[in-house]
Amino acid sequence: MRELVEDFLQYSRHEKGQAEKTQTTYAALLDRFVCWAEERGLVSWNHVGLRHLQDFLLGEQRRPLENRSASLESRLSNESVYLQISALRAFYRFCEQEGKLSENPSELLSLPKRWKRLPKALSTSEIDSLLNPDASPTPQSFCDQAILETAYASGLRLSELASLRLEQLHLDAGFMTVIGKGNKERVVPVGRQAIRALELYLREGRPRLVSSKSSAAVFLTRRGTPFATVTLWLRMKRRAQRSGIQRNFTPHMLRHSFATHLLERGADLRVIQELLGHASISTTQIYTHVAGQRLKEVHEKYHPRA
Repeated sequence: MRELVEDFLQYSRHEKGQAEKTQTTYAALLDRFVCWAEERGLVSWNHVGLRHLQDFLLGEQRRPLENRSASLESRLSNESVYLQISALRAFYRFCEQEGKLSENPSELLSLPKRWKRLPKALSTSEIDSLLNPDASPTPQSFCDQAILETAYASGLRLSELASLRLEQLHLDAGFMTVIGKGNKERVVPVGRQAIRALELYLREGRPRLVSSKSSAAVFLTRRGTPFATVTLWLRMKRRAQRSGIQRNFTPHMLRHSFATHLLERGADLRVIQELLGHASISTTQIYTHVAGQRLKEVHEKYHPRA
């Protein structure tokens, strides 16, 4: 059973170009099912039927979170069960396409409803506070400023910021090429202020951070190494705290602000989809709810009979 899972993961990695985070998630979820199946004497995927998948998922729904009490509040969320079913469906689709299994019982599994969480965006005044440059001109402050300006100007994911390389910058032409999920490349414009922050960092900051360990990554740590996503996120969070932002600042908040502010000012949803690198317009449509909420707030604040 494990060999077939490994075949699927190799296919996802090398032929489908799946993101590393997705591969890691699918590997962990499928391993969980294989362990469950082995405990019940199932030695081949051909012996797994719909009833086995349903029994496994029922157990997952009732399973308490690790290191928590078995209270109802600590059970796995619908989101976690949804991911488990998605992993099984992707695996079975691969087996079906490759002729490795004759049946696909995962087709009959029903997906639980997922709550749609509205993205949290910063207000324009919060953005102004966040992007106000630090008083002390140091290589690190130049780097922080360039990271934040780029994130807000271009809507990049945290992983895209961390992996951005010098050859992807085309500042004279006002754009950059970004490698997103599934190794898909897209062209993203860069605003004037972000270009100024990047040029200042590349001229005054990055040369003083470069070391023998440095690569062609645009943003470098104090040691001259590329940022891990967690380290980059902590740097951004500390800057937000120094800027006086009281809310919990999350890694995606600047990306959400980028999309929300564009939509509020009349940008076409399809254009925002391209800029964000969303494969489906349905992913981008969640921002229409945010924009609608903003319109309601403006109406209530300014209309005399609201």
